[in-house]
Amino acid sequence: MTVRRSGFLHAGHLPTLIAALLYFDVSFMVWIMLGPLAPYLREAFHLTATEQGVMTAIPLLGGAAFRLVLGALGDRIGRRRTGLIGMAITFIPLIIGATSASTPAHLYLIGALLGVAGASFAVALPLAGGHYPPAYQGLAMGIAGAGNSGTLFATWFAPRIAERFGWSAAFGLAMAPIAVVALLFAMMAREPPAPRVRLTRAQLATVLREADTAWLSFLYSLTFGGFVGFATFLTVFFHEQYGVSRVMAGGFATVVVVAGSLLRPVGGWLSDRIGGYRLLLGALGGFAIAVGAVAAAPPVSVAIMLLFVGMGLLGMGNGAIFQLVPQRFPRHLGLVTGIVGAAGGLGGFVLPTVLGIARDLTGTYNTGLVLVAAMAAIGFAVLLELGRRWSEEWHPDVVRDTGIFAYRKNTAPRLAAQDEA
Repeated sequence: MTVRRSGFLHAGHLPTLIAALLYFDVSFMVWIMLGPLAPYLREAFHLTATEQGVMTAIPLLGGAAFRLVLGALGDRIGRRRTGLIGMAITFIPLIIGATSASTPAHLYLIGALLGVAGASFAVALPLAGGHYPPAYQGLAMGIAGAGNSGTLFATWFAPRIAERFGWSAAFGLAMAPIAVVALLFAMMAREPPAPRVRLTRAQLATVLREADTAWLSFLYSLTFGGFVGFATFLTVFFHEQYGVSRVMAGGFATVVVVAGSLLRPVGGWLSDRIGGYRLLLGALGGFAIAVGAVAAAPPVSVAIMLLFVGMGLLGMGNGAIFQLVPQRFPRHLGLVTGIVGAAGGLGGFVLPTVLGIARDLTGTYNTGLVLVAAMAAIGFAVLLELGRRWSEEWHPDVVRDTGIFAYRKNTAPRLAAQDEA
């Protein structure tokens, strides 16, 4: 009855969706702050390119670890409460950055603690998606996931604040939007109607043994890992590869990142219609081509255009994967979202680390970009093979009609009965 009340706007709880979007937005903003500030921090702390790459990557690794924790905690105590706890903890690294950071070790500590902000992914998406029926979950989670637009605020404002007031001021000013959103989140967010799950070792083992968990994690390490890794490192890349100013490099990064941020909900919407599998194929193949072309060192204007396209494809790919997750694992959505999201964080950690090492070894980022493109191409080939297997192992009508592969043959009669009801 609820779904028939004129579509998406009446199918769920809109205030919670907005709260989840804002929470993810500001969390993503502070999560990747070290990247846009990296040119200033490298100069202040005399970092090598490898050290700079590791510094920008540590928050992504921290996000991978904390997503597992917040995902399971959300299933246990509720996602609304977990989100409020996450925002409270996020103040700690910002305070350290604003008041007392004076050694590279402090930067690494800040980066690790900023991982809690990155872990917001495991809370915001299931909080939003849990209020919507399967027909609208891809769009709902895509909208909430568009909170990765927080990257735009970091890449645009952080270098400008650092240029005018110093890098420590950027950490201090970031506390203001966190405080505002925490208040709005407390007032607007409502716990999803699904019952809370008390996670057991047996349940965790069952989820980890599922092959779909591993495959979704691998694919997400390519799509989200590629997006967040580039979003973190693009300011450094444009500044050092093309010799533009630090502020201009942040502006170029913002232009590129806007594609992935805004097209994520489009990816969820398209996945609801053509299937996540088909969309992922296009995203991985197109991204591999775009990054491979950037590795050829084209003029900066061409590089911006290619990266804009590539990041847009990754954004849509992210939406595609999280259209599949809630339908395969509805009872452990927070846990699986945390596991898959952790893989995305690991992928993001690897990318800037590899690019930094390539820069120190070769004097250019081109070799690292070739490796990134090759990895995306491998993901495309793997997905083709998985598609062949899924078409044999999963209900053919499900694969053909929606591209959703995540229901076993023995569940197909139950699904058909639900559709008829």
